[in-house]
Amino acid sequence: MDRRTTLTTFLGKKAKPQKGDLKNAIFRKAEKPGTTSSGLDPYTGPWEYEQAAHLLRRTIYGPTYAQIKDAVQNGMNSVVDQLLTVQPLPSPPVNYDNLDDPNVAIGETWIDAPYSLTVNLRGYRRRSLYGWTMNLMTNEGISIREKMTLFWHNHFVTADINDPKFVYKYITLLRENALGNFRDLVKKVTIDPAMLRYLNGNQNTKTAPNENYARELMELFTLGKGDLAGPGDYTTFTEDDVVAMAKVLTGWRDVGFNTLEFNPIGSVFVLNRHDTNPKQLSHRFNNVIINNNNEQEYSDLIDIIFQKEEVSKFICRKLYRWFVYYNINDDIEQNVIAPMAQILIDNDYELAPVIEALLKSEHFYDVENYGCMIKNPMDFTMALINQFEVQIPTELELQYRTGLFLFQIPALLQMQYFGPPNVAGWKAYYQEPSFYQIWANSVTLPLRAQFVGLMLTTGINIPGDNPTIDVLAFLDTIDDPFNVNNVIDEFVKILFSKDIEQNQKDYLKEVLIPGLPDFEWNVEYSEYASDPGNETVANSIRSKLTNLFFAMLTMPEYHLS
Repeated sequence: MDRRTTLTTFLGKKAKPQKGDLKNAIFRKAEKPGTTSSGLDPYTGPWEYEQAAHLLRRTIYGPTYAQIKDAVQNGMNSVVDQLLTVQPLPSPPVNYDNLDDPNVAIGETWIDAPYSLTVNLRGYRRRSLYGWTMNLMTNEGISIREKMTLFWHNHFVTADINDPKFVYKYITLLRENALGNFRDLVKKVTIDPAMLRYLNGNQNTKTAPNENYARELMELFTLGKGDLAGPGDYTTFTEDDVVAMAKVLTGWRDVGFNTLEFNPIGSVFVLNRHDTNPKQLSHRFNNVIINNNNEQEYSDLIDIIFQKEEVSKFICRKLYRWFVYYNINDDIEQNVIAPMAQILIDNDYELAPVIEALLKSEHFYDVENYGCMIKNPMDFTMALINQFEVQIPTELELQYRTGLFLFQIPALLQMQYFGPPNVAGWKAYYQEPSFYQIWANSVTLPLRAQFVGLMLTTGINIPGDNPTIDVLAFLDTIDDPFNVNNVIDEFVKILFSKDIEQNQKDYLKEVLIPGLPDFEWNVEYSEYASDPGNETVANSIRSKLTNLFFAMLTMPEYHLS
């Protein structure tokens, strides 16, 4: 069953083929000039609604109107500081509905509990992990951590790990170190049990070296693969380095995979599996020799890699593409990437200072950077939920079932959490020349519209609840719901990253009050405001708003951040 068929079954509606006009309109509106004069100097311009909204849209999933207005009042420095404040780790996922787990009662966590020979417990624990993950995004507050966690998941990819406890440990490592030290994070990921399994580090022994992780450590995680300079020489490393580094990394194994006991999961170093001979690196690393250091040898190797300046530039380019834009030309390389990289080096690879500098920079608030990023499926899904403040159930089982439903939407839109397509991550962040355009295609755009329609009508169909967009409650959040033109203007401010043309606003007004003069909205809304319990009037307003929001949420502008 293909993804379109799956979502049709999932949502109970037919997904119509998407006309090319919307896709091309999104591409046109996302285009920006190829040059910029702005750099990493601190931003000193106006701090108003547009700047605050831009910052929050790029760093959290769907800021509300109130959050943006609060950000205006609090000022840029305060908001960025709040975004970068290290938060306590969330409580772990729990058993929300499985009565057959002999070791974990309803409401208790399973992250350290064994499996069973007689009952398949992986399925419910996997669902629990998925629902818990999405619910974290509905309750993130003003914190960059969830977007950074997904950034690292796209950077240090693991997938197809058939033990939810391993996956939880891996994603917790990324979440806990999301704003920490990059070099330390590389070291921790190198011996993480999920990574050892995903890139075969657990099979890497002195008698049968496995080069998978050594190659990706350099090519995808730290240095990048430079231009070919000669046979087996990629400017940043050589094939000989891959061979030597694989030997350095021998000896590590994961423990506790699908365990039937209460033993903790983790990684161990097995000395008799480790190559204790000296390993010589190439001229790309000054021909350094790495002598045996047993379980600390992998750490010595990473320290050597981090002596190369290209590491800082490589990760800063990836941060730039995640938070600003995909195109990195010579101007941006010189004026933004290079100073970011220097800040990273000057701070011994601590990540928070470089992200802070970017988010407080002149370049970040360059108007050309507003509305040029096509929302990835995770951002599209969760922004819709959070901007409209969809009420997530508080009852345990319903809360997890809602999260599990939300988990499936971006997956069907071609971005599955815990399931990047390959070790390089999602193509939108590295595939030239398309980059973000990959998210908007003839399959995903009609499915996005279908999700919008679902949330505006029947909502999420879970037993006992139907979380949906409450259009009347959303109307109550704006400053002037009585004037139809102000209603359109405020909705545009909340939902779109840039203002739209007057003819577009006229079109939206016609959708809201077709064929009626402006004062009719004031009359009808005033009647509703004086008697909200009048279902006839409430339903009339609700119907008009539903039509308006469907029109707005399927416009090209809503797909942009």
